[in-house]
Amino acid sequence: MSRVALLIGLLLAGCVGTEAVVEPSPGTPPETEARVERARAMAALVRVLDGCRRQDCGIQVGSGVEVDTVRVEGGGVVAAFSRDLGDGPVRPAGVAAFEREVARALAPIYPGRPVRVETRGDALAALVPEAVRPPGEQDPERRFDPPVTGPPLVRPADARRQPSAGLAGRHVALWPSHGWLWTGTAWSWQRPRLFTSVEDLLTVGFVTQELAPMLERAGAVTLLARERDVRAREVVVDDGDPGYAEVGTWSDGPVGFDGRTAYGDGQNPFQLGTSRLAGPGGREASWTPDLPEGGAYAVHVSYAPGPDRPQAARYVVQHAGGRETVLVNQQMGAGTWVYLGTWEFAAGTAGAVSLEAGGEGRASADAVRFGGGAGNVARDGATSGRPRWVEASRYYQQFAGAPAAVYDVSDEPDSDYVDDYRSRGEWANWLRGGAFAPTGHPEIAGLGIPVDAVLAWHTDAGVRRDGLIGTLVIYNVPGMDSTRTFPGGTSRLANRDLADEVQTRLVSDLRQRYTPDWPRRPMWDRAYSEATRPQVPALLLELLSHQNFGDMRHALDPRFRFDAARAVYKGLGAFLARQRGTAFVPQPLRPTHLVATVEAGTLQVRWQPQPDPLAPEAAATEYVVYTRDGTLGWAEATRTQNTTVRLPAPPPGVVRSVRVGAVNAGGESRPSAALAVGIAAAGGRPVLVVDGFDRVAGPDLVDEPGRAGFVDPVGVPEGLGVVTVGRQREFDPSEEYVDDASPGWGASAADLEGTPVLGNTRDHAAAHGRALLAQGYSFVSASDEAVEAGTVSLAAYPAVDLVLGLERRTAWPSAGDVRPPAYEALPDALRQRLGAYLDGGGALVVSGAHWASDAANDPVSAAWVRERLGVEPAGVVAPSEAAGRALRVEGRLVPFVTAFGPDRTAVRSPDALAPSERAAVTASYGDGRGAAVSFRRTASFGIPLEAIEDPAALAALLGEVLGRLDVAPR
Repeated sequence: MSRVALLIGLLLAGCVGTEAVVEPSPGTPPETEARVERARAMAALVRVLDGCRRQDCGIQVGSGVEVDTVRVEGGGVVAAFSRDLGDGPVRPAGVAAFEREVARALAPIYPGRPVRVETRGDALAALVPEAVRPPGEQDPERRFDPPVTGPPLVRPADARRQPSAGLAGRHVALWPSHGWLWTGTAWSWQRPRLFTSVEDLLTVGFVTQELAPMLERAGAVTLLARERDVRAREVVVDDGDPGYAEVGTWSDGPVGFDGRTAYGDGQNPFQLGTSRLAGPGGREASWTPDLPEGGAYAVHVSYAPGPDRPQAARYVVQHAGGRETVLVNQQMGAGTWVYLGTWEFAAGTAGAVSLEAGGEGRASADAVRFGGGAGNVARDGATSGRPRWVEASRYYQQFAGAPAAVYDVSDEPDSDYVDDYRSRGEWANWLRGGAFAPTGHPEIAGLGIPVDAVLAWHTDAGVRRDGLIGTLVIYNVPGMDSTRTFPGGTSRLANRDLADEVQTRLVSDLRQRYTPDWPRRPMWDRAYSEATRPQVPALLLELLSHQNFGDMRHALDPRFRFDAARAVYKGLGAFLARQRGTAFVPQPLRPTHLVATVEAGTLQVRWQPQPDPLAPEAAATEYVVYTRDGTLGWAEATRTQNTTVRLPAPPPGVVRSVRVGAVNAGGESRPSAALAVGIAAAGGRPVLVVDGFDRVAGPDLVDEPGRAGFVDPVGVPEGLGVVTVGRQREFDPSEEYVDDASPGWGASAADLEGTPVLGNTRDHAAAHGRALLAQGYSFVSASDEAVEAGTVSLAAYPAVDLVLGLERRTAWPSAGDVRPPAYEALPDALRQRLGAYLDGGGALVVSGAHWASDAANDPVSAAWVRERLGVEPAGVVAPSEAAGRALRVEGRLVPFVTAFGPDRTAVRSPDALAPSERAAVTASYGDGRGAAVSFRRTASFGIPLEAIEDPAALAALLGEVLGRLDVAPR
């Protein structure tokens, strides 16, 4: 056998190793010689890959990376590798280094020929994201900027609320993964209940509760494929209903919304009813709901299509805090629910939405929806019986007017699971419409909303018994038609840029904030529906694994959810700005160190900015101060570039609350914690309420051999918590997954799923203030940070009411985090200020659920509590015990909140207090253990006083305590 024949046989048998291949003999045919060269080249490249796995050569080379082929093309050589080569980040220096290794290996075989490295059909250099390319190397074909005419779908009438370097005018379609759905025989989750949560709800905590509001504060229009209002209450006022009224000339318009208790297969709510159309003399239409209870309601409006609709229809929302005007471009978005915003409304008919019909175009009036509601899409004759926000997006899409071809994508009549994940991207295409129509349905005109990007958020990134899974991102370049371009010709490599920008920011922030080993998993170019079907830049984010205990230690912590969402917001914002060549500045963090006092007849508020070490450019340049009288309805009071402001003082007997938002060119922060002041009718020196309840936390956990998991189902959410299904039942890590009903380790109950749970409202001073005013005491307030920093003189006040809520030391979620725990209830600086105050003759009331047991963790703090407050920790009272549901005070019972729910923060396992020498128990739990202790000029409680259910009982109790401390109202 000839040497060439032997070589060919080895090639066909796949037996070529890393040894050098013999040269062809003289007279070898050209085609055979080319094959020999290619075999030598491929063997050389295999050696390059092996070397790169052992030692970094610029590009991540995983075990799955292979050599696809080597070919001579146009005078050069193309070295093509499998798509796995691009699964890691690709940067210019890394490309250059890897290309040098490849060129060096091929130089003896193809001397003098230039070498091009390819993967997945692209030059390796094409995978370098636009974010790190020099200006002269930007690829204009990756800029997704189709022409947009007219203003955005929704915008504030107040131009000051339109950020100049944020996301104003951008439209983002996004959704939390999965949801409650019909399986063909029953309703169920799409994922198992694990570690007190389920993916179907866990992602709501990231997307609906954190990311969407961030994008909106940056000026973006968010379009959610699932219901955004997490409360089940809902009132819809349609044209012709009680509560609907018109002023001027109106006439019947096209078909519109019709509200029903249930919609069957294929029924479109926006094709079943009527709408109204403003005539030449039409001036106003209004919708006045009769709301069952006061609180926050998301407000959605609808209108019918038409060629002469206004681009600036003026919707005026009358809410508990005043009036706000929102402009809606009715030339897009007709025939669906258009989100205006979320406001607080009083119960009854005090709130309203009106449409001012004057001006250009003929305004359309249809329905207005307040709140979230219950699912009303029937499957097999029955609805889910659950709040709409927990349901899968397939049902919300039908309720929101999408054609059946959008949400019924599969060929199977009962395959709601497949329909759900396929429909999400098609829903985004329907929103945009035109050339971006849903796949295979160019006849569907769509809504004309210029969607700029799509984000699908999941937490299903893998399973392991220990450690962390980390963050995987999925994007797609070929697309549904394999053209590799979006309509209009933009390269779908823009999807790669989006994936890289978001993952890079996420991993960087999480490594700095939580653990330096947060894993950066691959960037997959895969044909997943949510990444492939959208006709605009799209990303499927697998943040972490809800099946993995280490990841869930992070995911259940509200601090982590905020930071992860903020990282995604920053990555997405930078990508969108780059697409249009505009600037992007992250919005600031919330202000801290608030103080609210009454001085010289005015309300004086001061605060400090909160720097962001992860984004120093996010500094505040301005502040918005909001006020509220009573319990509902925030209204903007003023704007300032200073960190102090004077406002009118409230009239006697009124509790005026205040909070501050930080503003820059990128948008507005979350609001600060709320403080409050009140002036009693008789005047007098005010009591100082100090709000020391800052804590948010995941559930308490255990992590020991043979037992690991979360022993408390909720923790302390930021505002409304939505991720909990119930208590973890299985703590044995050796228990294996059988099916979703028996998922093994981490298996959890279902008693809380779909129930929003109120955590830290950051609004505690007002509750204490109302009780003080009821007893004739004036009051002012300050944050504990301001007291610790010494910016408040405690000596000026006859009494200090220290509100500690659920404050206690809380570890960071990473098991190996060496930082001290956060949220110590009585840190050294605070103890020193309070001690000096008591030495000067001050009176102190302390209340909270965990401060005494928290102090017991530190001998110095424990000694201070014993010597200054006369308190010895005496264990905790379980909420399941009758003893832990009420205080016994002088023979009467004073109940406090122990049940989880959306309206009051539950107190679980509060401290029992024992008196030290010369101290006395003044209130007890039902089992006789102390619930309150009096010592000298201090009074201490083992529960948060604001958890007392009856406001009159709280006022009476606080009045008795202050009287016992010899603090008179005047």
